[in-house]
Amino acid sequence: MPLNPHPPSDIDYRLAFDLAPVGLVVSRHRTMVDCNQAVCEMFGASPDELVGQSFQILYPSMDEFERFGERIAPILNTKGHYADERVMKRVGGRWAGQTFWCHVTGRALDRNDPHAAGIWSFEDLSPKRSVKAELTGREREVAALVMKGLTAKEIGKALSISPRTVEIYRARLMRKYQASSSLDLVQRLLTGDPS
Repeated sequence: MPLNPHPPSDIDYRLAFDLAPVGLVVSRHRTMVDCNQAVCEMFGASPDELVGQSFQILYPSMDEFERFGERIAPILNTKGHYADERVMKRVGGRWAGQTFWCHVTGRALDRNDPHAAGIWSFEDLSPKRSVKAELTGREREVAALVMKGLTAKEIGKALSISPRTVEIYRARLMRKYQASSSLDLVQRLLTGDPS
Protein backbone atom coordinates (compact mmCIF):
# COMPACT_ATOMS: atom_id res chain seq x y z
CA MET A 1 0.00 0.00 0.00
CA PRO A 2 1.42 3.43 -0.90
CA LEU A 3 2.48 5.66 1.97
CA ASN A 4 0.07 8.33 0.79
CA PRO A 5 -2.80 6.92 -1.29
CA HIS A 6 -3.82 10.47 -2.28
CA PRO A 7 -0.62 12.39 -3.15
CA PRO A 8 -0.84 16.05 -4.14
CA SER A 9 -1.79 16.38 -7.79
CA ASP A 10 1.00 18.87 -8.53
CA ILE A 11 3.85 16.34 -8.08
CA ASP A 12 5.66 15.61 -11.34
CA TYR A 13 6.66 11.95 -10.87
CA ARG A 14 8.61 11.84 -14.14
CA LEU A 15 10.74 14.78 -13.05
CA ALA A 16 11.21 13.22 -9.60
CA PHE A 17 12.38 9.96 -11.23
CA ASP A 18 14.72 11.74 -13.65
CA LEU A 19 16.33 13.97 -11.00
CA ALA A 20 16.43 11.51 -8.08
CA PRO A 21 19.77 11.69 -6.21
CA VAL A 22 20.37 7.95 -6.71
CA GLY A 23 20.46 5.96 -9.92
CA LEU A 24 17.10 4.38 -10.77
CA VAL A 25 16.26 1.75 -13.39
CA VAL A 26 12.97 0.08 -14.29
CA SER A 27 13.58 -3.39 -15.74
CA ARG A 28 11.81 -6.22 -17.49
CA HIS A 29 13.50 -9.62 -17.73
CA ARG A 30 16.85 -8.05 -16.73
CA THR A 31 16.61 -5.49 -19.54
CA MET A 32 16.58 -1.76 -18.76
CA VAL A 33 13.32 -0.19 -19.95
CA ASP A 34 13.83 3.20 -18.27
CA CYS A 35 16.61 4.91 -16.34
CA ASN A 36 17.29 8.27 -14.77
CA GLN A 37 20.01 10.88 -15.10
CA ALA A 38 22.00 9.62 -12.08
CA VAL A 39 22.39 6.15 -13.66
CA CYS A 40 23.53 7.68 -16.93
CA GLU A 41 26.14 9.80 -15.14
CA MET A 42 27.29 6.88 -12.97
CA PHE A 43 27.80 4.49 -15.89
CA GLY A 44 28.96 7.13 -18.41
CA ALA A 45 26.19 6.51 -20.92
CA SER A 46 23.18 8.25 -22.44
CA PRO A 47 19.64 6.93 -21.93
CA ASP A 48 19.71 5.74 -25.56
CA GLU A 49 22.80 3.63 -24.78
CA LEU A 50 21.17 1.99 -21.73
CA VAL A 51 17.44 1.68 -22.42
CA GLY A 52 16.72 -1.59 -24.22
CA GLN A 53 20.03 -3.11 -23.11
CA SER A 54 20.53 -6.07 -20.80
CA PHE A 55 21.96 -5.32 -17.36
CA GLN A 56 24.86 -7.50 -18.57
CA ILE A 57 26.61 -4.42 -20.02
CA LEU A 58 26.97 -3.05 -16.46
CA TYR A 59 28.81 -6.14 -15.17
CA PRO A 60 32.57 -6.73 -15.47
CA SER A 61 31.90 -10.20 -16.94
CA MET A 62 29.12 -12.37 -18.35
CA ASP A 63 29.77 -14.97 -15.62
CA GLU A 64 29.07 -12.39 -12.89
CA PHE A 65 25.88 -11.27 -14.64
CA GLU A 66 24.64 -14.87 -14.82
CA ARG A 67 25.67 -15.79 -11.25
CA PHE A 68 24.07 -12.67 -9.75
CA GLY A 69 20.86 -13.38 -11.68
CA GLU A 70 20.74 -16.93 -10.32
CA ARG A 71 21.43 -15.75 -6.74
CA ILE A 72 19.00 -12.83 -6.82
CA ALA A 73 15.95 -14.70 -8.16
CA PRO A 74 15.19 -16.91 -5.11
CA ILE A 75 15.73 -13.98 -2.72
CA LEU A 76 13.39 -11.75 -4.74
CA ASN A 77 10.93 -14.65 -4.88
CA THR A 78 10.99 -15.03 -1.07
CA LYS A 79 11.36 -11.44 0.14
CA GLY A 80 10.35 -9.34 -2.86
CA HIS A 81 13.47 -7.18 -2.49
CA TYR A 82 17.25 -7.56 -2.64
CA ALA A 83 20.33 -5.47 -1.75
CA ASP A 84 24.09 -5.93 -1.94
CA GLU A 85 27.37 -4.21 -2.72
CA ARG A 86 29.16 -5.37 -5.83
CA VAL A 87 31.68 -4.32 -8.43
CA MET A 88 30.05 -2.89 -11.57
CA LYS A 89 31.53 -1.55 -14.84
CA ARG A 90 31.22 1.87 -16.44
CA VAL A 91 29.89 1.71 -20.01
CA GLY A 92 31.15 4.85 -21.72
CA GLY A 93 32.82 8.19 -21.42
CA ARG A 94 36.42 8.67 -20.38
CA TRP A 95 36.07 5.96 -17.71
CA ALA A 96 34.66 3.28 -20.07
CA GLY A 97 35.48 -0.20 -18.77
CA GLN A 98 36.48 1.06 -15.30
CA THR A 99 35.16 -1.05 -12.43
CA PHE A 100 33.74 0.48 -9.26
CA TRP A 101 31.97 -0.56 -6.06
CA CYS A 102 28.22 -0.02 -6.22
CA HIS A 103 25.38 -0.49 -3.72
CA VAL A 104 22.46 -2.10 -5.58
CA THR A 105 18.92 -2.42 -4.24
CA GLY A 106 15.98 -3.90 -6.11
CA ARG A 107 12.34 -4.77 -5.76
CA ALA A 108 10.44 -7.31 -7.83
CA LEU A 109 6.98 -6.21 -8.94
CA ASP A 110 5.87 -9.86 -8.94
CA ARG A 111 7.58 -12.17 -6.43
CA ASN A 112 6.40 -15.24 -8.35
CA ASP A 113 8.31 -14.05 -11.44
CA PRO A 114 11.12 -11.99 -9.90
CA HIS A 115 12.91 -11.02 -13.11
CA ALA A 116 9.69 -10.14 -14.99
CA ALA A 117 9.68 -6.52 -13.80
CA GLY A 118 11.59 -4.61 -11.16
CA ILE A 119 12.76 -1.29 -9.83
CA TRP A 120 16.47 -0.96 -9.06
CA SER A 121 18.56 1.72 -7.38
CA PHE A 122 22.32 2.16 -7.80
CA GLU A 123 24.65 4.15 -5.57
CA ASP A 124 28.26 4.72 -6.65
CA LEU A 125 30.53 3.90 -3.70
CA SER A 126 33.76 4.87 -5.47
CA PRO A 127 34.16 8.18 -3.58
CA LYS A 128 34.47 6.07 -0.39
CA ARG A 129 35.92 2.85 -1.79
CA SER A 130 37.86 2.32 -4.99
CA VAL A 131 38.80 -0.84 -6.84
CA LYS A 132 42.60 -0.73 -6.99
CA ALA A 133 43.68 -4.37 -7.33
CA GLU A 134 42.97 -6.41 -10.45
CA LEU A 135 40.43 -9.01 -9.35
CA THR A 136 38.73 -11.90 -11.13
CA GLY A 137 34.94 -12.11 -11.13
CA ARG A 138 34.87 -14.71 -8.37
CA GLU A 139 37.37 -12.70 -6.30
CA ARG A 140 35.08 -9.68 -6.57
CA GLU A 141 32.13 -11.76 -5.36
CA VAL A 142 34.11 -13.21 -2.44
CA ALA A 143 35.47 -9.74 -1.56
CA ALA A 144 31.94 -8.30 -1.35
CA LEU A 145 30.90 -11.03 1.10
CA VAL A 146 34.14 -10.82 3.11
CA MET A 147 33.36 -7.13 3.66
CA LYS A 148 29.97 -8.12 5.08
CA GLY A 149 31.77 -10.23 7.70
CA LEU A 150 30.57 -13.61 6.43
CA THR A 151 32.48 -16.77 7.30
CA ALA A 152 33.95 -19.07 4.64
CA LYS A 153 31.03 -21.44 5.20
CA GLU A 154 28.46 -18.64 4.76
CA ILE A 155 30.23 -17.30 1.67
CA GLY A 156 30.42 -20.81 0.22
CA LYS A 157 26.71 -21.30 0.74
CA ALA A 158 25.88 -17.91 -0.83
CA LEU A 159 28.08 -18.58 -3.87
CA SER A 160 27.41 -22.33 -4.14
CA ILE A 161 31.09 -23.18 -3.71
CA SER A 162 32.92 -25.09 -0.98
CA PRO A 163 34.31 -23.31 2.09
CA ARG A 164 37.76 -24.57 1.05
CA THR A 165 37.38 -22.82 -2.32
CA VAL A 166 36.37 -19.66 -0.47
CA GLU A 167 39.57 -19.90 1.58
CA ILE A 168 41.60 -20.15 -1.63
CA TYR A 169 39.98 -16.98 -2.96
CA ARG A 170 40.41 -15.21 0.39
CA ALA A 171 44.14 -16.13 0.34
CA ARG A 172 44.43 -14.66 -3.18
CA LEU A 173 42.72 -11.48 -2.00
CA MET A 174 45.07 -11.25 0.98
CA ARG A 175 48.07 -11.54 -1.36
CA LYS A 176 46.73 -8.97 -3.83
CA TYR A 177 45.91 -6.52 -1.04
CA GLN A 178 49.05 -7.41 0.94
CA ALA A 179 46.85 -7.98 4.00
CA SER A 180 48.30 -9.51 7.15
CA SER A 181 44.98 -10.80 8.52
CA SER A 182 41.30 -11.13 7.66
CA LEU A 183 40.56 -7.90 9.53
CA ASP A 184 43.34 -6.13 7.63
CA LEU A 185 41.89 -7.48 4.37
CA VAL A 186 38.44 -6.07 5.21
CA GLN A 187 40.00 -2.67 6.01
CA ARG A 188 41.97 -2.65 2.75
CA LEU A 189 38.90 -3.67 0.74
CA LEU A 190 36.83 -0.95 2.39
CA THR A 191 39.43 1.72 1.63
CA GLY A 192 40.44 0.30 -1.75
CA ASP A 193 44.08 0.27 -0.62
CA PRO A 194 45.97 -2.72 -2.07
CA SER A 195 49.25 -1.89 -0.29
